[in-house]
Amino acid sequence: MASPAQQYLTWIDQHIARERYGKTPASLYEPIQYIMSLGGKRLRPILTLFAYGLFRDDVKSIIKYAVAVEAFHNFTLMHDDIMDKAPLRRGKITVHKKWNVNTAILSGDVMLVKVYDMFLTVESQNLARIILAFNKCAASVCEGQQWDMEFEKEKYVSEANYINMIRLKTAALIGFSLELGGILAGASDKDCKALREFGTNIGIGFQLKDDLLDAYADPKKFGKQVGGDIIANKKTFLLIKALERSKGKQKIALEQWLSRRKFNKKEKVGAVKTLYDSLDLSLLAEKKINFYFTKGFNNLEALSCGPEKTENLNSFTKALIKRQS
Repeated sequence: MASPAQQYLTWIDQHIARERYGKTPASLYEPIQYIMSLGGKRLRPILTLFAYGLFRDDVKSIIKYAVAVEAFHNFTLMHDDIMDKAPLRRGKITVHKKWNVNTAILSGDVMLVKVYDMFLTVESQNLARIILAFNKCAASVCEGQQWDMEFEKEKYVSEANYINMIRLKTAALIGFSLELGGILAGASDKDCKALREFGTNIGIGFQLKDDLLDAYADPKKFGKQVGGDIIANKKTFLLIKALERSKGKQKIALEQWLSRRKFNKKEKVGAVKTLYDSLDLSLLAEKKINFYFTKGFNNLEALSCGPEKTENLNSFTKALIKRQS
């Protein structure tokens, strides 16, 4: 028998396969079908369905709105790939490479419009509340992306500013996904807020976990190049703390690696990880990750529906936390 998460994923993929965003010109709408068909974990729509299921049983009735969340997420990925000049997304050619940059921009724009079309069919008493919550979330994602790009030009970034950036760029949408499920189910304001805060806190935890995995994951399980963030000098929790805590020769060595334009990738990853190890940064990261996950589960415990109802969501989240890829 399929688990709730597996059942939700099946429903979501089936709906995505049937969804049509427009017909002509084909070059505008085909990229949307393409990026939506690339798969992925579908984490955000699954969380929307879990949140709704805490309060009501007719979960399948809101699939359209869960898919709207996934469409918005993929819209952000389409534009992120342009900004990052990324050649691949989920192992496939990115939209701007398969078509062109201008088409990818326009397809992303119309994709966002179609998300609003999906939300406009919700019951009238929830419409304004959902649109306001969605707009706040969407603005947060854009703000977070802008901060992330600005951090690339800054030599030092504080931990507080980095956490705020991932709260905006990544965690806000996870929080909205859960809040949406609560609103659609008619949950109380208190429960909707608890769901949003649960999503926000675990979203921060997930990104910090990604930072750690990028440096320390098993290459056979990770699914992409281990040490990619180190090679790119990406401002992650680990690099931020390394710059903050290193002194003397360690500091000089780290800054030399960060300033080099030509280097052996394997050598750089090994040297920077050795520095991380000497500063016990993996342990520090684990503590910070656990702090946000604990905070999130405390939000979940505050829900009025009780632990029996939250058991499946709890188990699903814990399985994600244990992932190694």
